[in-house]
Amino acid sequence: MKEILETIVLNIVEVLEKIEETAIVYEVKVEKEDMGKIIGKQGKVAQAIRTLIKSIGAKEKKKIVVKFVE
Repeated sequence: MKEILETIVLNIVEVLEKIEETAIVYEVKVEKEDMGKIIGKQGKVAQAIRTLIKSIGAKEKKKIVVKFVE
């Protein structure tokens, strides 16, 4: 799943995977100048990324959280 997320965000970021008690958390580290590319207008790109990854996680019966951090 990490590979899919890295492919979606065009390998311009670093993706860290943290396994917590209730979910798998992916922290997408984005440089400040690239944040706009990842977030998109009104957050639509970020929301689409989250929706896609969550649906893949649901198929595998896992709760997935995607966070975008600088």
